[in-house]
Amino acid sequence: MTHAPPSTRESAEFDRLQRQLAPRFKRFRADPTQPYTAVVVPSQSLDPRELEKIPGVEHYEERSLFNLMLLRRPRMKVVYVTSKALDPLIVDYYLHQMRGVPTEHARRRLVLLNCDDARPVPLAQKILERPRLVQRIREAIADDSMAHLAPFNASPLERSLALALQIPMVGCDPSLVSLGTKSGSRHAFRAAHIEMPPGREDLRSVDDLVAAIVDLRLEHPDARRVVVKLEDGFSGEGNAILELAGVEPTRSSVERALPKLRFEAVGLTWPEYAEQFEAMGGICELWLDGEHKVSPSAQLRVTPLMEVQPVSTHDQVLGGRHGQVYQGATFPAHSDYRLEIQARAIEVGKVLARRGVIGRFGVDFVVVREPDGDKIYAIEINLRQGGTTHPFNTLRSLTDGAYDAERGVFLTAQGRERCYFATDTLERARYRGLLPFDLIDMLVNEQLHFGANETGAVFHLLGCLSQYGKLGGTFIAEDLDGAKELYRRTVAMLDRETVDA
Repeated sequence: MTHAPPSTRESAEFDRLQRQLAPRFKRFRADPTQPYTAVVVPSQSLDPRELEKIPGVEHYEERSLFNLMLLRRPRMKVVYVTSKALDPLIVDYYLHQMRGVPTEHARRRLVLLNCDDARPVPLAQKILERPRLVQRIREAIADDSMAHLAPFNASPLERSLALALQIPMVGCDPSLVSLGTKSGSRHAFRAAHIEMPPGREDLRSVDDLVAAIVDLRLEHPDARRVVVKLEDGFSGEGNAILELAGVEPTRSSVERALPKLRFEAVGLTWPEYAEQFEAMGGICELWLDGEHKVSPSAQLRVTPLMEVQPVSTHDQVLGGRHGQVYQGATFPAHSDYRLEIQARAIEVGKVLARRGVIGRFGVDFVVVREPDGDKIYAIEINLRQGGTTHPFNTLRSLTDGAYDAERGVFLTAQGRERCYFATDTLERARYRGLLPFDLIDMLVNEQLHFGANETGAVFHLLGCLSQYGKLGGTFIAEDLDGAKELYRRTVAMLDRETVDA
């Protein structure tokens, strides 16, 4: 997405607002029982062509509903804004899972607003187009000196919304988002002295791409394939693979080979991809060979005080046509490498913090498992919330627990370890027509819902279920085997209760 740069006045005003975050953070950290308002705007302000590749993406605003758990704090207020009105049953589903606070008490501190607009444009844009809605949001903020905007990702649209609301934004300054592109990731890894695959970044045209592949072919004559990535692609949908067998290190040979790229996105053609690459740019990297490869990630945040804090590690579950599309994750990552990827991600976080980044981000890795030791490569930075944000925050909120960064595990308030398997892509045609009520009824009858023993299934994307036969879930257990078994039991239940479409 391209946006006009902010004016000098807008930049100065946004900087003024952002400087207020640190003192607010200090005050709330010192006394989390004081009144505070979080304005949650789960806007998917990303390239619309990439979003179109995700079935049911219009319901992905629901992934941020874990923020309702903030209402556990007795004087916290949440203003949650969506494109269309949320199903009341879905809201109740989250509120009833809170412990220690009566549901009605929480409900009185929750303000739900919507644009009544299902167009495939970013939510922040829809809000800005409705000055009266902006005013209603402002009126719902108890005290704008103790409030912030919580977006899914931070683009110039979210910056404009923060200015309209006159509250700071917990997220990366949009002027720094290039640090989270594919090229920006490689620059940050280099600055942090973190190993990454051989490649080329800052490619701005197909001609640049051709030259880069020729260079890599000359430097690595035994390489079997390269991966091409769109600069702002996400979830792996903007990736493509080029087989190098028969491709000579010459421009003409590479140009003839590019139409044979194998795309992760179904139905994409070379002319369409070339047009996106010309508009967006990207990188290319050598494919990492290895019989046993895994794709873990580390999640961190930079606080308004510029502290780099580890949040979690995951082993990603990848699928798609060539195994590059994010489909889910297990927490925590394997003990063999979880602390190492966390340590490397912290170094990346220090680079980002020095450049002014605040908020959550993730670093993806590939670990090639070999007899003489694991080889770890940093792959990309996701400078926003991601597919691992809502499962972890759900676990933390449900259990009042915390991440033990020294061991890389999660402990409940009672000191018990918990693990989970999470996915956004539990999707089958036979599930179409199921309503959220039907799913909740099944969970209760089968005793699979999250319960007093702090294990069970917790769902999100419930709005996708009836139309798309798709939902997401976090399956929490005492260990990973138990979490995966809970997932299998849930799938078996859904299959048993539905019929083939």
